[in-house]
Amino acid sequence: MRYLTSSIFLIMFVACNPDLTIKEAPVPAPLPRAQFLLGVDNFLNNEIELVKGKRVALLTNPSGVNAELVYTSDLLYESPDVNLTAFFGPEHGIRGDFFAGQKVSDTLDAKTGLMVYSLYGQRRKPAAENLQDVDVIMVDIQDIGLRGYTYVYTMAKVMEAAAENDKLVVVLDRPNPVGGLLVEGNLVEDEFFSFVGLFPTPYFHGMTIGELALLFNEEYDIDCELKVIPMLGWKRNMYWDDTGLSWVPTSPHVPHWETILYMGATGTFGELGTLSEGVGYTSPFETIGAPWINAEEFASELNGLNLPGIYFRPISFKPYYFRNKDQDLQGVQLHITDRNAYLPYTTGLYIMQTHIQLYPDHDLFANKNRIRMFNQVMGSDMIMNKLKEKVPVSQIKASWQDDLNDFKEIRKKYLLY
Repeated sequence: MRYLTSSIFLIMFVACNPDLTIKEAPVPAPLPRAQFLLGVDNFLNNEIELVKGKRVALLTNPSGVNAELVYTSDLLYESPDVNLTAFFGPEHGIRGDFFAGQKVSDTLDAKTGLMVYSLYGQRRKPAAENLQDVDVIMVDIQDIGLRGYTYVYTMAKVMEAAAENDKLVVVLDRPNPVGGLLVEGNLVEDEFFSFVGLFPTPYFHGMTIGELALLFNEEYDIDCELKVIPMLGWKRNMYWDDTGLSWVPTSPHVPHWETILYMGATGTFGELGTLSEGVGYTSPFETIGAPWINAEEFASELNGLNLPGIYFRPISFKPYYFRNKDQDLQGVQLHITDRNAYLPYTTGLYIMQTHIQLYPDHDLFANKNRIRMFNQVMGSDMIMNKLKEKVPVSQIKASWQDDLNDFKEIRKKYLLY
């Protein structure tokens, strides 16, 4: 009754005050347009003739959107010029709702009724029967510029299947969120190739997904029929926030594009399961902690290294889920002070070195079940062995510079921007 009385009073008050107007709720402003065209927008505006009259399958996930955040799957399905016949889904699933490493099954897409073939379950590469009703495989998925992310290897396996079955692959290019200038880390050695490092590339490659497709195709003998639809207006010095685009989480623990810069430092030793890298807390990959760490001591030692572009703040925290759930941890939070100077991969090596020096009774490599995965992520067992031998990080870095310089020369041939 009190609410009814209030409503009647408001109506009478406005009726008795004709000069008084009630403003409607403001309409939200349109999302800012990027000052360039994504590959998907360039395709729809200028290259759609490429697939007219052909049957199209799409490798995508929720990160496959245009500048207005409309799913590429919807854009292609609703286009009268595109005959969409199937989807392929990567790690985390086509809707992005599976945990890292969790196997994903084939399913039917609820919206379109089309088949979704999982490439992170019983198969990593499309089978010939998955391609019977397909002439063109399109790829629109957001990579993060970091070697250990599996999406680019799913793309490579799609390219292999296309080569074996005479299909065209069309990659709709997207920005590297951390720009096209950061090239850092050792290359994967032959005996450590895996789905977190399928080719001899550095940890940060500084390439877009389209550029990687060109490199994979030529340098590693995939040899499929490949067409990359470039972005228009993207520059190599652009970080994600320079594009004007909204960020769509590429996987459950990459909620913000900046997360990638932290992941580049902490996601490596996070594979060991010894230290918390913040997964399970409010800031995944931004925090480091363990029950035995003295936060002030750890922060002081790390800040004393004067690493470029990064500051370590002592903290205490308690993860809500995953590793170390409900445990009181001490450690540091990483704060990037100069992203252009910051070297994520190198920073991670110094964090590991500092932990080894300060806490020798807590072996960073104690979990033997995780050593193989860690070495695959690192692309070699050399780094683990050198750290255990207390070889300075500066010497470890020096050991891979010739290989890194050779990669940079090869890389130049495939840069589109």
